[in-house]
Amino acid sequence: MAVTAAGEGAGRTPGRGRRVILWRHGQTSWNVERRFQGSTDVELTETGVGQARRAARLLASLGPDAIVSSDLRRAARTAAELAALTGLEVTHDEGLRETYAGVWQGLTHEEIIARHGEEYAAWKRGEPVRRGGGELETEVADRAAPVVLRHVEKLPEDGTLVVVSHGGTIRTTIGRLLGLEAHHWESLGGLSNCCWSVLGEGARGWRLLEHNAGTLPEPVLGDDT
Repeated sequence: MAVTAAGEGAGRTPGRGRRVILWRHGQTSWNVERRFQGSTDVELTETGVGQARRAARLLASLGPDAIVSSDLRRAARTAAELAALTGLEVTHDEGLRETYAGVWQGLTHEEIIARHGEEYAAWKRGEPVRRGGGELETEVADRAAPVVLRHVEKLPEDGTLVVVSHGGTIRTTIGRLLGLEAHHWESLGGLSNCCWSVLGEGARGWRLLEHNAGTLPEPVLGDDT
């Protein structure tokens, strides 16, 4: 589901609880080429920078209190656009990097299927797979979710944290914070470039309020397709 951030509920609402916005970086050339990026440090395209600027205008209207970002350039550049509008300092944390995927990194979608078809199929079935000899999805959540929670703890009671990261890392972090079993994380679906998901603090923990928000539906390009 894609839901825009404008309208009812936008901005600061006293007493609504803390909120986490998990924002995926803008487009890179490897996204367009359908190359698996993983932890490879690929920069934004000009289109990606434009996406970040447009999305930043929407997110700035939500009145964020803090920004934390992956230290990879595609995420850091995206975060910088929001920082420029809000005056907030960006904290960079390598714990928010995309999944390290070993020999898969740099390969196209077609090359991965051709060379590692059984491994790819097992991953899509929800089995714990070290794609390309890299990280398990649960290991990504183990490093990323605590980063988010540490920064949430610094927020005021109705504060908003913007987390700028990557499609796979965001999905695993959402799954972990919602308490879903890892086998079901794939059901959350991917994020389009520069779209975001919103988690709200509820009486029984975190709730998914929006997913793949920020634009009309677009193809999901990247590692999480």
